[in-house]
Formats: sequence, C-alpha cells, structure tokens
Amino acid sequence: MQKTLLIGVTVLSGIAAAAIVLWPSAGPDRQPKMVEVPPLPPITRTSTVIAPTAIAMSAIQEAIEASAPRSMSGKRPSPVPDILTNGEVTYLVNRGTVTVAGRPEGLAIASALNGTFRATGILSTQVGNIGNALNNILGGSIGTQVQNLAGKPFDQHADLRGNVLMVSRPALLPSWRLEPNLAARVAIADAVMTIAGFRLNAANDVRQLVDKSVNEQVTLLAARIRNDPFLEQAARREWAKLCRAVSLGAAGAGLKDLWLEIRPTRMFAAQPRVEAHALTLTVGIAAETRISKGETKPDCPFPAQLDIVPQTESEQVSIGLPIDLPFTEVNRLLAPQLVGRTLPEDGSGAVEVTIRGATLAASGDRLLMRLDVKAREKSWFSFGATATVYVWGRPVLDTKQQILRLNDIALDIESEEAFGLLGTAARGAIPYLKDALAEKAVIDLKPFAATARRHLEEAIADFRRNDADVRVDAAVTDLRLVGIAFDSRTLRVIAEADGTAKVAVSALPIK
Repeated sequence: MQKTLLIGVTVLSGIAAAAIVLWPSAGPDRQPKMVEVPPLPPITRTSTVIAPTAIAMSAIQEAIEASAPRSMSGKRPSPVPDILTNGEVTYLVNRGTVTVAGRPEGLAIASALNGTFRATGILSTQVGNIGNALNNILGGSIGTQVQNLAGKPFDQHADLRGNVLMVSRPALLPSWRLEPNLAARVAIADAVMTIAGFRLNAANDVRQLVDKSVNEQVTLLAARIRNDPFLEQAARREWAKLCRAVSLGAAGAGLKDLWLEIRPTRMFAAQPRVEAHALTLTVGIAAETRISKGETKPDCPFPAQLDIVPQTESEQVSIGLPIDLPFTEVNRLLAPQLVGRTLPEDGSGAVEVTIRGATLAASGDRLLMRLDVKAREKSWFSFGATATVYVWGRPVLDTKQQILRLNDIALDIESEEAFGLLGTAARGAIPYLKDALAEKAVIDLKPFAATARRHLEEAIADFRRNDADVRVDAAVTDLRLVGIAFDSRTLRVIAEADGTAKVAVSALPIK
C-alpha cells in the first residue's frame, strides 16, 4: 500500500511539474516604451457654398411696373416763333405695360407710349404776309383765309404714338452695389400739325422732349439702384445666419454633443448672367468649419468688399468636418470586433487563443494595441494560461469602406517572448493572431458619417425657404471620410460633405 501511495504521489508531482511548464505565469505586464505624441492642433476646414440665384423676368417686370412713372409731361417755346408768337408746345405721354426680356445685349425693358402734343400761341403778322404771297401766286380765296388768321389765337393738338426701349447691362461692384448700366432709346411716330395751312411734323420736337424726360428718369433710376444697399443688406442677413454653432449630436453613447462651428470669412459673386427667362446672380460664401465639444460663439466680421470672380455654371455645397473621437470611444467601438473571439476561428490549430480585452493607445506614428488573452493547448491535459500582449499597427482609413484598419501589424518583441511562455504550441498561434487582427481589428466609422450627415441635413434645413416670393433649395448629397490624425487622447476623422443650393426669386420688394 505504501509503495502504491508513493507511486501515486510521484505521478501527481509529475503532473504538477508539467502544469508549471505548460500553464506558466505570464509575468508582470511589460508595456513597451511609448513615444510621445504631440497634441492635435486646432483645425478648421474651408467650406464653400455657391448658390445661383435666379430672379425671374416676371419679378423684374412687376418691380419696374410698380415703380416706373406712368406718365411724362413737358413744354418748350414755340418751334416756329415767326409764325406762332408767344407760343408754347406741351406734351403729355402715358406709358403702357412694361415688358422685360432677356437678350444677348442685356435686359431689354420696353413700353409703348401714347399721348398728345399741343401747340398754343398767337398767329403772327407773318401769317398775313404769307397770305399775300399766296394770293399773288395762286389767286383765289386761300391767301385771304390765311391773311385773316393773323393775330388770332392758335390751339391745336396731335396724337402721339411711339415706344421706349431701355437696355440694362447690370454689373456687380466690389462695394456691394449694383450698377444697372442703363441706356434708353425713344421712337416717336410722325405727329403732323397744320399751322396756317402748313403741315408741321412735330415728331422731332416731341422726340427731343420725351428723350430729355426719359433720360432724366433713367438717370434717377440708375442712381437709385446704384445707391440702394439692398444687396449688402441681404448679404448681411445671410452672413449673420451662417455665423453660429450647430449641434451635431453626440459622437457616441454617454458622450457630450458635438457642435459644428461655422465662421464665414469671405463672400464672392460672379457678374449677373442674363438668360431668356431669368437674371441669374451666382453668389458664394467661404467659411471656416470645425467640430467643437461645446457650443461656441464665433466672431464673423462682415467683409468690406465683395470679391468678383469668373462665372461658374453650377451650384455647390462643400463642407469640411473635423470630428474628434476620444480613444475611450474608439476602444468601445473596437471591443465588439475582437473581445470574445477564439483563434483560429476554424479550430484547426494546436492551441486556442481567446481575446478577453482589447484597447488602443497612440505612440509616435503608430497605434499600440493591448490584448488580454488566454491560451489553451489542445492536449489531453488541456493546460492553459493568460497573458497581456502588445501589438503595433499603423492606422489607415479605408475611404471606400469608411472603416479604420491597422496595417503593418507586428507583435511587440517582449510580448512575443511573453506569448511564447504559454508553450511551444502557443508560438504557432502568433500568425493566426496577426491575421485575425488584420481582418477584425477594424473600426466601422459609417455610423459616425451617417450621424454627421443627418445632423448636417437638419442644420441645412434651417436655410431652406419656400414662400410666395423666394424659394431656397439646399440639400446634402454625400458625406465621406477622407483623412485621420491622432494624439495620445483623440482620434480625429476628417469628413467632407457635398451638396447643392439654389435660390429662385419670383417677386422683388417694391419701393
């Protein structure tokens, strides 16, 4: 019995010794030396909104119709003082409905003219002399009739018909004003009047009078448009609306809301483009945008001048979004990809390695992943052990898949030695571990992109407008992740959003 007991103790001692070899302690956690990472500098991105503003010809027509004078009148001395003494010529012209059309030469503004031309005065003694001359030449009563008109009052009128055509080649000025560049041309049909038997065509005299009046009105209108601050006032309103911080919601569960700060810095525009049915102003705003962890109050001085740029054909919204994620959130996203996985996943290896924890930290230009693992040999005794190993990798943004993955994966030298303490078979698990990390150690950033896009769409919706006079359409058409950076605390993801914006004006304010 004693011999049997001794043999049993000896066997158990051998098993215990084997357990010490096959299930060793991994030793103290020996984290590799970290390389300090400088803090990420504050970053802003330049965002641009270019919005063609189409002002309907009907809106321009209604504004001119309401503001242009409906009648013109004037007077001048008699054009034939030898015949009509103390004479005066007066006219009254009413305009018809204004029409506005887009032509290659500019805005063509036209209206029909209708009115009367009146001549008054006293027929002079010269009329008698004309009568005597007629008697000598023609004989009969005609000369006598003309002689009898001398000294008598004269009051006749003739109908006027014509039109006025005004061409405008509007130009934007850097001083936030609009130069209309107006030029007018008046056409008057023949206006025949008989004075003492003579037919007098007053068209030229009337044209001079109407031309003078029209040019005076055009000069006043041009000065009013040129001095009107309507463009600057509208720009200031939109500038103030843009200068703000917009909530984008939280980047993850338990985190504070992120805010998109928009700070407009420049406004630019192309010269107006005259088209068949609209006058199009293409206006753009450049702004600095950044993501902050709290609401800010940006300072946005209004620019002293409007930058005039070459014409562009399409609307554009381009917004840059730097999104800062703390590594605590990054690790929360990483854990479901790795924790709980047993390698190799097909069970073909001589040893099984189960990942029980995974975290990332920054070191220099690489990321260091700490893995808490448990390894178990597939032997009759099924011995196993736990260890902490460290893996290096370079973060790379997969822009197509919108995920962050690790490239150039390498097991830290000291960690490889510690991993080897788990037994000879455990060394064979190292390739499985590297392959698994290359495939599974990814962070899906698409939810962040989707969240940022949704909140950005909500912010842009504030600028939409749809009423009887103005329609503003703005939309986000795409948001993608384009770059990354990091420091010891934060992973920064750079997003870019594209969209469209356009404005349609169907009625203008009437002054």
